[in-house]
Amino acid sequence: MNIEDALSETISIEGGDICGRYDGSVRRYLGIPYAAPPARFELPKSPPSWTGVRDMACPGPAAPHRIRPFPMIDPSPLVGHGSDGSDGDYLRLNVWAPKDTKVAPVMVFIHGGGFVGGCKDASVHDGSAFAASGIVCVAINYRMGIDGFLPVPGAPTNLGLRDMLFALAWVQRNIAAFGGDPANVTVFGESAGAMAIADLVTSPLAKGLFRRAIIQSGHGAMVREIDVAQRLVKKLAKILRVRSDADGFRTVSHAAAMDALDKVGKPWAVDLRDDEGREPVYGISRFIPVFGDDVLPEKPLDALRKGAGRDVEILIGTNAEEMNLYFVPTGVRDKIGGLFARWLLGRSHPEAKAVLKAYGYQQKGVRPGQAMTDAMNDLVFRWPARQYAEAHQGKTWMYEFDWRSPACDGELGACHGIEMPFVFKTLASVTGPRGLAGLDPPQALADAVHDLWAGFARTGTMPWPEFGGYRMVYQVTRGEALHEPVMPAAAFVPE
Repeated sequence: MNIEDALSETISIEGGDICGRYDGSVRRYLGIPYAAPPARFELPKSPPSWTGVRDMACPGPAAPHRIRPFPMIDPSPLVGHGSDGSDGDYLRLNVWAPKDTKVAPVMVFIHGGGFVGGCKDASVHDGSAFAASGIVCVAINYRMGIDGFLPVPGAPTNLGLRDMLFALAWVQRNIAAFGGDPANVTVFGESAGAMAIADLVTSPLAKGLFRRAIIQSGHGAMVREIDVAQRLVKKLAKILRVRSDADGFRTVSHAAAMDALDKVGKPWAVDLRDDEGREPVYGISRFIPVFGDDVLPEKPLDALRKGAGRDVEILIGTNAEEMNLYFVPTGVRDKIGGLFARWLLGRSHPEAKAVLKAYGYQQKGVRPGQAMTDAMNDLVFRWPARQYAEAHQGKTWMYEFDWRSPACDGELGACHGIEMPFVFKTLASVTGPRGLAGLDPPQALADAVHDLWAGFARTGTMPWPEFGGYRMVYQVTRGEALHEPVMPAAAFVPE
């Protein structure tokens, strides 16, 4: 029998006994239920117990979502392969643990996907390398889309965030059985997962559930007023021909729900701008957390400035060319005209023309699509992340991931998501003719980035100065922190 095929020792957790698999020096437990199959629009509940030893060799299903084809690159290593929702037992988590450990640091990963897609089992965030580095690594699923982030009257708000909180509480009660230290938990995530973490740092319901947070391409500004989100509730109810309350939406099949998501995803489908004419997600997703409930009583930035989350040590950062993922493979960056660029940005920002001019629009040699891409890099990701770092009253370090992928004929660059295979040391999953990282990404950089993340989980410090008043940002490929000047976007983003 190969060691990869060997059963691990039996351990006891809430619900019963489990075993996993050895993969060299790593123990792997896949698909552990942290909650019961979710009743739609109801709070998460503990899973039923079992008898005997349950073999955790299969990851189980993902939350219902669709993965659409993507031009030029293969997105499946980042987001998985989707789920039709036929198996509703998807509130599960994976654990990768060192073979011999008793009080190891713990890292809990929350995946991205615009709050409508992705899963814990995408190959790019396999946690084996963290376990090999002496970390107990956990990855979780959560409810998404209509079921997770639509504030339906008659149902609890922010059910996706409540699933995350439920999973983090499970970690506190059970991670010692895997050799993890519940007093040393770092929660980390990318994109929507990072946005969720940035919110949870400020949530009174998350107090004591984690000690540190790593926020990759996320911040606390992608939240919506409940009243504004009600427009989406009504629009979807009209499309689905149901009552706009929990009883109405419970009658909707997952297939019909996913069809409706496609319809409201179009830029003209529903207006979700606030009273100032701003849409905080810039059309990337219609589904985001809402504030004004017990999970997020107020806007995360406001809560940070009042001291919320000051005891949480934070590493936050962005990639240098985030929007390239959306605009380069699709051809938008190079082909879009000036009028359409102004209209598209205007769907989210009241000063679209001024924003584009600040980023070179109408200057010689600057294409409208390039100006829009550069502006949205900063408006959507980079500047709000700096605002978050500045507002946080506790220890805060900032990075910029600037390695440029040669994919898409050398144009993909330091796009959204490109840091993921470096963090997890899973470059093989995104290497190839349609790979996000091209044909020959640098393993030495992956080793260095992975070690920085693991080191933060161990000690809560980084080997460069905190962000602070000097605005120090660690440039990953250079390996040094530099003072960063204020971006043009600062004039167009509310404080």
